[in-house]
Amino acid sequence: MGVPAFGLGTYRLKDEAVIASVKTALELGYRVVDTAQIYDNEAAVGQAIAESGIARSELYLTTKIWTDNLSADKLIPSLKESLKKLRTDYVDLTLVHWPSPGKAVSVAETMNALMEAKASGLTREIGVSNFTIELMQQAIDAVGASNIATNQIELSPHFQNRRVVDWAKAHGIHITSYMTLAYGKALADDVIGRIAEKHNATPAQVILAWAMALDYSVIPSSTKRENLQSNLQSRELQLDEVDMAAIAELDRNDRLVSPDGLAPQWDK
Repeated sequence: MGVPAFGLGTYRLKDEAVIASVKTALELGYRVVDTAQIYDNEAAVGQAIAESGIARSELYLTTKIWTDNLSADKLIPSLKESLKKLRTDYVDLTLVHWPSPGKAVSVAETMNALMEAKASGLTREIGVSNFTIELMQQAIDAVGASNIATNQIELSPHFQNRRVVDWAKAHGIHITSYMTLAYGKALADDVIGRIAEKHNATPAQVILAWAMALDYSVIPSSTKRENLQSNLQSRELQLDEVDMAAIAELDRNDRLVSPDGLAPQWDK
């Protein structure tokens, strides 16, 4: 079971907004939903899924363990709480959301607790998010690369994060891209605009197709039905080598997500 290539992100969406987004997405054919404990929307996501009438077996759900819950004594109870909110017996993927601030909890302790959660059927797969090369190495040392389904990282045409991507690929760790549209900044890029015109596509479709062509999973979010529909169609868009090369040139190391107190020492 690999991480699906395309799904729905729910970051920053709460209450009625997230319920409407998830319900609309499921209606349009989305089957992958990404949430997190800190988003404070797991219960709303669970409600939307329950009301959609779609069988749990058809869905792929991801949640992420918050930094307060990374220790061996807290991780599984917190995951059980997430499952209760999501109204399910298991999630398909559980990620470490951010590495433990100040290394308060070791990567090994957290990864081993996740392995225990997996062994007891609370989650089908486990992985990491916002992990640097050094942290990925620690995770591999703890549980082996074959047990790490993905590293979910910020990645967009303006921030291609190649060192981390190349290292992860070389060590058999799949990449999931978040903030793929760079908060919408990348949608205004002239190069992206020209490629979109060439293919009679939208800039968002071009960017998502680019990421999937590089074998990354993507989880764009939207509250607008037309954008949800349009993003879904990015799976059909085939970019050519010229397009891919042009987007490769757009990298400007423009990292947008680096919260104080959470961000590790990033790879340069």
